[in-house]
Amino acid sequence: MPAATPMNSSDVVGVGSPPRIVLVGTGGTIAGSAAVGDGVSYQAGVVSIADLVGAVPGLDRIAALSYEQFAQIDSCDMTLERQLALARRVAELQARDDVDAVVVTHGTDTLEETAYLLHLVLPSAKPAVLVGAMRPADAPGADGPANLLAAVRTAACSESTGRGTLVVLGGAIHSARDLAKRHTSRVDAFASAHGPIGEVTDHCVTYYQQPARRFGFASAVGLAGLPESLPPVETVYGRAGLPASILQAYVASGACGLVYVGHGGGNIPLDLRDALAQIAAAGVPVVRTSRVGEGVVARDGAVPDSALGLIAGDDLTSPKARILLALALTKTTDSAHIQEIFDTH
Repeated sequence: MPAATPMNSSDVVGVGSPPRIVLVGTGGTIAGSAAVGDGVSYQAGVVSIADLVGAVPGLDRIAALSYEQFAQIDSCDMTLERQLALARRVAELQARDDVDAVVVTHGTDTLEETAYLLHLVLPSAKPAVLVGAMRPADAPGADGPANLLAAVRTAACSESTGRGTLVVLGGAIHSARDLAKRHTSRVDAFASAHGPIGEVTDHCVTYYQQPARRFGFASAVGLAGLPESLPPVETVYGRAGLPASILQAYVASGACGLVYVGHGGGNIPLDLRDALAQIAAAGVPVVRTSRVGEGVVARDGAVPDSALGLIAGDDLTSPKARILLALALTKTTDSAHIQEIFDTH
């Protein structure tokens, strides 16, 4: 069994002194207010990061905290442009000598997407931890305070260094690459395909594994050199009888890349294969993922990717494949090169 890391002054990132952690608020359910106290009818993002911090006793005993409000939005209103701006702000904070770690409060609708983008692009090994909640701040049984406390504990732990962007929910520590939201309303709405990489309790942070794929400082799609905005990538959800004209319409509207969410193992109907091959040949890379939600989309299995010029999305969900493809397109449009990026990130 891995050894647990106790939370004392010699085991935090600011060794010998309280770790210095910046909390960045972006809104979401964790900052929501329920008009009728039922956890369903509420407005997201209205509670400030200052009020969130003030509502959690004991945070100041873990770390020396400062905080800032980056945004106050429902996370369904998050965009790639906002995610990229957030990544740049977190990178600025991590680069400061007086900051040991960063915690970002975020809505759960797009938390996995923002977390994965940060995981791919942030160059620092300092901990970056995202946290959210399934119930608004003033709902009965609100989960936000406990999640925020656990996130700060995780960020303060020296063992969190060099693991990429982490997400802390319900006492579990997830790698940003593997996490996905699996339920619309339950408190335990999130899961990782290969399980959490660690857990946090009242006084211990324990890690069981290290992320295996490239990220952050080892990433081929890091923050350095990225443009102000990313190339547009669209997602096409496969279904029985989907016409090829839908695919062509996305390209005509200006898409620089497509993620095709196929049946089963990312399968593509025979009558769509030529259309996707033509799109790829025209310089618009096409990535195959699965609408199943878990499992590997194998290259050159049931679908002849090499012959069609397509890219197999490995085990990435379609939202994460879209992010990785958009980042990859800032470096190359070559399908073989993009396939290598998908195989290693």
